[in-house]
Amino acid sequence: MLRKLILAGAVIALVTGPAAAQMPMPGMSLHNGPKQLTPEELAKQKAIDDAYKAASKKIPQKEVANDPWGNVRPLPPPNSKRN
Repeated sequence: MLRKLILAGAVIALVTGPAAAQMPMPGMSLHNGPKQLTPEELAKQKAIDDAYKAASKKIPQKEVANDPWGNVRPLPPPNSKRN
């Protein structure tokens, strides 16, 4: 009887251990909110964003018809009968 109780306790501990590891600790926070950027970091980020926008405007937009079966379907045979 005692052996079954110990075995049941061990099984429950093994099953609930990973689930308890996923729960946050109460009163303990590892993330203190968004990071405050310095003015130099903000200027650098703005320069990177502006460079990205300028580069993306230089890329031409392709207008391609989206026909995924275009290469699979054969062309219809030409109609040889004329009425």
